[in-house]
Amino acid sequence: MSINEWIAVAVGITSIIAGFTGAIRWLVKHYLAELKPNGGSSLVDKVNRLESRVDEIYTLLINKE
Repeated sequence: MSINEWIAVAVGITSIIAGFTGAIRWLVKHYLAELKPNGGSSLVDKVNRLESRVDEIYTLLINKE
């Protein structure tokens, strides 16, 4: 193989690695954004609301006895 072919292979491999790296970074950023409170629509906000409702139910059940 000539030097031009080796360079083409190296550029191809580098491009594939860069594409995978970019895709993984985008996925991680997207999923981590769901774990930060943002005022109501994130997963963390929904879980916090459910926790508070469950705590209220426990309090009502304990006080009823």
